[in-house]
Amino acid sequence: MLRVGIIGVGNIAEAHVDGYRRFPEECEIVALHDVVAGKAAARGRDLGLDAATTYDDLDEMLATARLDLVSIATPPATHSELTIRALRAGVDVLVEKPMAPSLEECDAMIAAAAENGRMLSVVAQNRFRDDMATLKEVLDSGLAGPVSHVQVSSAWWRGLPYYDLWWRGTWESEGGGCTLNHAIHHLDLTLWMLGSPRAVTAVLANTQHENAEVEDLSVAVLQYDRALAEVTSSVVHHGEEQAIVVQARDARVSQPWKVVASTSGANGFPLPEGNPDLVDRIEALAAGHAPLPHEGHRGQIGDMLAAVRDRRPPAIDGEDGRRAVELVTAIYAAGIERRTVDLPLRPDDPYYRTGTLTQRAPHFFEKTSSVADLPGEIIVGGSGT
Repeated sequence: MLRVGIIGVGNIAEAHVDGYRRFPEECEIVALHDVVAGKAAARGRDLGLDAATTYDDLDEMLATARLDLVSIATPPATHSELTIRALRAGVDVLVEKPMAPSLEECDAMIAAAAENGRMLSVVAQNRFRDDMATLKEVLDSGLAGPVSHVQVSSAWWRGLPYYDLWWRGTWESEGGGCTLNHAIHHLDLTLWMLGSPRAVTAVLANTQHENAEVEDLSVAVLQYDRALAEVTSSVVHHGEEQAIVVQARDARVSQPWKVVASTSGANGFPLPEGNPDLVDRIEALAAGHAPLPHEGHRGQIGDMLAAVRDRRPPAIDGEDGRRAVELVTAIYAAGIERRTVDLPLRPDDPYYRTGTLTQRAPHFFEKTSSVADLPGEIIVGGSGT
């Protein structure tokens, strides 16, 4: 039975608690910590974790709770320090997205895992979804042909009170806006399906949230050798209609699910009937997808528990988390500097380092209010994807 601790008991911690509870024969949540005195004890009672020991002191928890694994569910700016402390204490780590606000911090986390012989996984729960797994299987099959163009709509909507929470809305504590903290889901999926681009251009804006320094909208173009991907990152889209649309040489495939396969007439214009045989083959492949036993956080937590138990690499490791942060960093650098940014980013690039974003990013507005907590539930998935 693996002994699990949770560091940070804000709203996203509930998704981790639910995930671990799906595997009662494999693990037990035995410890909770939060930096706010008394909060871990109160949240433990709310979540029905009466048997878990609660700690206001993290060092005490790491020293006495005999943990196998911790989930880190704290604000992004704290991820690196907390992850490294846990790894050095001999505990495997599952850390929430984004991995950290800078590549320098990501690399320090990866190094700490290697130096201490521990496992590090970064939450990317949308890879554990049947619709996304189906889309990847179709692309990997080659039936659609080489990719030409991808439209990624990471469309969310958040009202003004969203940025009232104390750590949101500043470059220093949140690490960025919707590109880092919302679209990282879709950017990770893009990397998973297409690999890393060779260059990025982008534009950043804050169109509706006057109580936040950070962007609430960005549009990026990712350049591949023979393809382009457009990524819209937003918290201003009513309806949160999210989508990934892949146009390939022989067919279009997308989530929400749609398949179209055009064929050419002698003059190059599309024939009305298209290519029904190819559509049928793609539909058959999609229909044959074996459903995942668990989706979302539950799926990733199940994988991580198995990885810890069997001492094998997790499906999503620190390098995966780093790649997503690298792409976000390139989008920010391109938008701030108003230039094309080549990938990969080198360690001598100013944007590799911790603190560069805080120094160089524009303050679209100044944060006007700050509260310790907000009522209501969080949403970890929108309409579509």
